[in-house]
Amino acid sequence: MEGNIEAKSMPVFFENDNKSALEAITEAQRIAFAPVVFQAVRLLRDKGILQYLLDRREEGATESEVVSAVNLSAYGVKVLLESGLGAGVCLLRDGKFYLSKVGVFILNDKMTRVNMDFSQDICYKAMWHLEEAIEKGTPAGLKELGPWETIYQGLSILPEPAFSSWFNFDHFYSDQVFTKIMPIIFSESPQKIFDIGGNTGKFSIACCDYNKEVTITICDLAVQLDHAQDYLTKLGYADRIKRHQINVLHDNLQFPGKADVIMMSQFLDCFSKEEIVHILKEAKNGLAPGGSIFILETYWDRQKFEISAFCLQQTSLYFTAIANGNSKMYHSDEMKECIDKAGLKVDLEMDNLGISHTLFRCRLA
Repeated sequence: MEGNIEAKSMPVFFENDNKSALEAITEAQRIAFAPVVFQAVRLLRDKGILQYLLDRREEGATESEVVSAVNLSAYGVKVLLESGLGAGVCLLRDGKFYLSKVGVFILNDKMTRVNMDFSQDICYKAMWHLEEAIEKGTPAGLKELGPWETIYQGLSILPEPAFSSWFNFDHFYSDQVFTKIMPIIFSESPQKIFDIGGNTGKFSIACCDYNKEVTITICDLAVQLDHAQDYLTKLGYADRIKRHQINVLHDNLQFPGKADVIMMSQFLDCFSKEEIVHILKEAKNGLAPGGSIFILETYWDRQKFEISAFCLQQTSLYFTAIANGNSKMYHSDEMKECIDKAGLKVDLEMDNLGISHTLFRCRLA
């Protein structure tokens, strides 16, 4: 696959304004009330109202029947159901409430659930500090979760439910792509792989499952490695997957030898463009002759659907207000600019992996 860069024919979003005036002002009002709608729909889900409507999807349910089925006052049920009508998660016909198609997805779609939980438990309170974060270039909202300079110092000790919501969000998107990229990662029979920013070790585990001989080392911060060790031990991979402590923002990084493959999965979006260039330059010191650096990311310009691009653009603000104050979900051209400045070249790129991922294979320029 040397020199193979797959042709891309991605749809173009955000260029045209085709809404009528009525559609535009309607959308504006939905944005204006978006925080209110979010909380109402979350409570409809978490208080069992949507599930009750699903259970009675054929016959529907009166307001009094819903009150008798959930632990809420009649007033509480009324205002939530009426909000749900406007939000489109339920319907009202002949005095009975029914679950809509949107409501079904809110209740049962895993992606929607992890996104909502992430927004509620990680982002919601913190977004009050977005203005300060943008003005100061610091993750001003992180104080809602803990006393760290960046969220990465506290990931393994986040309080519940934030801990579960963060890792469920992260793993939902990565877990669906790792098995798909294994043939590419192992196309040149690597003997040694460094998983930089490996977090809990999901990619490293996928490598172990795919190839029984390869040597894997997770390179990360100490707090992350401790958490990974616990996770790997629980799953029985601790003996196969090694750990090596590094801070990728430091100079003259010392790697445990040279690797045929260096993987950075959902990692570089955690850094500014200047930091990405630095990390890639340092990573070259751990690369064996002829080796490859793989970058797996979700670029908002490389999505099949506009709603995917929308979700990634909004996720950028999590990095702004909470994670570190200076990174984002990048446009692919921004990442390529960093790769070029680091003295690397992309010789393979694959889109539409998993839900929304793109894989770049990089070599020395």
